[in-house]
Amino acid sequence: MSSYAVINPATGEKIRSYPTNTDEELMNALAVADSAHTGWSRSTTVAERAALVKRVAELHGERRIELAEIIVREMGKPMDQALGEVDFCVDIYGYYADNAESLLADEPIELLAGDGSALIRRSSLGVLLGIMPWNFPYYQVARFAGPNLVIGNTILLKHASQCPESAEAIEQIFHDAGFPAGAYTNIRATNEQVAELIADPRIHGVSLTGSERAGAAVAEVAGRHLKKVVLELGGSDPFILLSTDDMDATVQAAVDARLDNSGQACNAAKRFIVIDSLYDSFMEKFTAAVTSVRPGDPTADGTVLGPLSSAVAADRLQEQLDTATAQGASIISGGDRDGTYFPASIITDMKPDNDMYHEELFGPVATVFKVHDEDEAITLANDTPFGLGSYVFTTDAEQAIRVANQIEAGMVFINLVGGDGAELPFGGIKRSGSGRELGRFGADEFVNKKMIRIGG
Repeated sequence: MSSYAVINPATGEKIRSYPTNTDEELMNALAVADSAHTGWSRSTTVAERAALVKRVAELHGERRIELAEIIVREMGKPMDQALGEVDFCVDIYGYYADNAESLLADEPIELLAGDGSALIRRSSLGVLLGIMPWNFPYYQVARFAGPNLVIGNTILLKHASQCPESAEAIEQIFHDAGFPAGAYTNIRATNEQVAELIADPRIHGVSLTGSERAGAAVAEVAGRHLKKVVLELGGSDPFILLSTDDMDATVQAAVDARLDNSGQACNAAKRFIVIDSLYDSFMEKFTAAVTSVRPGDPTADGTVLGPLSSAVAADRLQEQLDTATAQGASIISGGDRDGTYFPASIITDMKPDNDMYHEELFGPVATVFKVHDEDEAITLANDTPFGLGSYVFTTDAEQAIRVANQIEAGMVFINLVGGDGAELPFGGIKRSGSGRELGRFGADEFVNKKMIRIGG
């Protein structure tokens, strides 16, 4: 029985099942992608590939409502946020189309000795396997597919089992944009089949966005077969508040940072670390703001908080909270759980010996800590196995940079949330993964940086 199915988390209705590909179908897809690579990478110019990627951007824009409706029913994202995700994909594909030639331009190397010249010339590797999650079904694909298709790589895309409809819609866009057969292929595979694909010598790299467990499993197989991997995994990002001249605005930023995508974002702020002089004021306003946000119909205009992505996700979050309270934490909630609809909540009294202190909470739950000074804030922010993003709020510009320099994370945002951009690299350190996506660094992961030395 296939695990690929659209089950509306808002209603529990199973809308449609999709068959998992057979081994023969997967090997055929890989063979076509491998065969297509030579023509795609060598018989087309960067400008020609960029033009097709530009058309992908345009089609996302033209189909934005249809695409948004799909992921609302697949994983419960509120409609306004689903539209925003599609619009961000337009920006990402557009960025790589518009900047393709500069990103892939030859890079001269100044010689220390000898005559002649040297340069780095960027070229494709071959077939890449992308393994993508359910929480941002279009965005996660865009940041992988955009740069790598411009480079000349070909792609097999294995999406999350609960996102088969959006996966098909993406593949249809690439087809309609004019990409040749094999340049971008959607597959539905089991974990065992994925392992076999990674082991195949025709796969030259793997990019995964997902859980630590999935990342470790993929990295183990890839390492055994000497394959390059990019891993974008979990996060427990700190939101550090050291000073503010507008508490209301800061609190709204904190709410936005936690509740986006119903709290199901790897780089969401999850741990709120507040200086003691501001703690009471922050907690009063933050508690009122968070608990006033009620879960609602994701198809309705203005809904901020929809259902969690599945019953399994809701049960997992409930289990974490039950364990946390049993071990001494306190929970302030805006209501009772109703199936997949989870109330926005706040946790206090979280101690290092609590299991959840070191875990990621994937839902609309914020943990708040009080600290006495900047050094304690930094120590607490770094006391996590994760290192994806972070947020620093302060009116002191020197302090902001000083703290940012000491945060163990791949990204630091100062006095803003929602500051991601197609041109800005995304990625983390520690158990949050390795490698970068987006911007010029995202275009430099799966590329052969070939050194060419020319004699005088």
